[in-house]
Amino acid sequence: MSINQDVIIALNDIKVPVSFQSYTGDADTYITFFTYLDKPEQHADDKELVTGHYVQVDVWSKGDYTKLVKTVHQKMLGAGFTKQSFYDLYEDDVKIYHKAMRFFKEVM
Repeated sequence: MSINQDVIIALNDIKVPVSFQSYTGDADTYITFFTYLDKPEQHADDKELVTGHYVQVDVWSKGDYTKLVKTVHQKMLGAGFTKQSFYDLYEDDVKIYHKAMRFFKEVM
C-alpha cells in the first residue's frame, strides 16, 4: 500500500472531498494532501530498512473548520501518523481559510 492510500483510507469517512495535491470541485470545504519529504530513516548493511514519509494535509474552508481539523487530526493519528506541526493560514486572494497539518509515518 502507498502512503497516499494510507491518507485516503484514514480520511475516507470524513464528509468532505479529499484529493491528492489539488481539488477542482466546487465544495466550500475540502481537503488536499501531498508528500513533502520521503527519506530513509533506518539503514543496515547499506540497505534502507525504514522510510519516513512526511505528509501535509491541507484543510480548506470558507467557514469555521475547527471540528473538521480535530477530526482529521484524530483520523491521522489512528492511521499511525505522528503530528509534526500545524499552521493557520488565510488565503486572501481566494478568500479561504487554510489549515496546513504536517504528519510523519515510518514504513518498513
